[in-house]
Amino acid sequence: MITAFVFIRTESNKIPEAAEKISAIPGVSEVYSVTGEWDLIAIARVQQHEDLADVVADHLSKVEGVVETTTHIAFRAYSRHDLEAAFSIGLE
Repeated sequence: MITAFVFIRTESNKIPEAAEKISAIPGVSEVYSVTGEWDLIAIARVQQHEDLADVVADHLSKVEGVVETTTHIAFRAYSRHDLEAAFSIGLE
């Protein structure tokens, strides 16, 4: 599984509409509105690099209102929550 974080700049008056459309793209698992220089961050989870190209270049970047994107591919996930869930047997 390939996980990528896509930083997205949109036209300021189209942030909610762009977020909704992006969240409906197959391969996009989550979309967050954020503070700072970017308007949205989408998390894409796909099987192959070619699938990521399809999600970002062929779909996400063509959503109305999207002005610019930059994509960061994750190497590893370090999450205490994920590790605890993986080793938990459900006893409190």
